[in-house]
Amino acid sequence: MAEDGTDNSQNPALNGAAGPQAGLISQYVKDLSVENPNAPDSYQWPGQLSFDVQFRAESRQLNEEVHEMLCTYTIAAKAEQGTAYLVELAYGALVGLRGMDEEQTRRFLFADTPRMVFPNIRLILGNVIRDAGYPPLVLEPIDFVGLYEQQSQDPNFGAAMPPAEGNA
Repeated sequence: MAEDGTDNSQNPALNGAAGPQAGLISQYVKDLSVENPNAPDSYQWPGQLSFDVQFRAESRQLNEEVHEMLCTYTIAAKAEQGTAYLVELAYGALVGLRGMDEEQTRRFLFADTPRMVFPNIRLILGNVIRDAGYPPLVLEPIDFVGLYEQQSQDPNFGAAMPPAEGNA
C-alpha cells in the first residue's frame, strides 16, 4: 500500500473513531409531591391565583460515560385566602456522554437536556394540577440555552449533586 502523506490520526471521522456523542438513555419521575391543603374550599375562592414557579437543575456523574440530570420544578399557587396547591416534581434523565470536553458536557447537561425533557415535564405537571381539581397550568417554554449562558458566568454554577452511592 502506498503512503499518501496524510495523517488521519487527528481526524476522528477519517480514522474510524467516533466524534463527541451525547444522548438521553432514559427519563423518569424521581419524586412527585402534590399538596392541596385547602381543598375543597380553595375551589370556591374568588379572584385569580398567583403563581410562583421555580426551576433547578443538578447533575451528578454516575460513571465515566453516564450522568444523572435532575430537573426540579416547584409550583405554588396562592390566593388571599391561602395556598391553593403546591406541586414539586423532580424529573430525572440518564444522559450518555462520550468524547466531550468539559464545556460541551456542561452545555449538554444544563442546556440541552432540560430542553429535551421539558415537554414531558410540562405534561406531567399539567395533568397533576388538573387531577388536583384545578385548571391545568400551561408552562411557557424556558430558554434553557440563555439561562445556561447567563448562569455559566457564576463561578459556583454546575456544582454537582453528591456522588452516587454504591456501584454504578
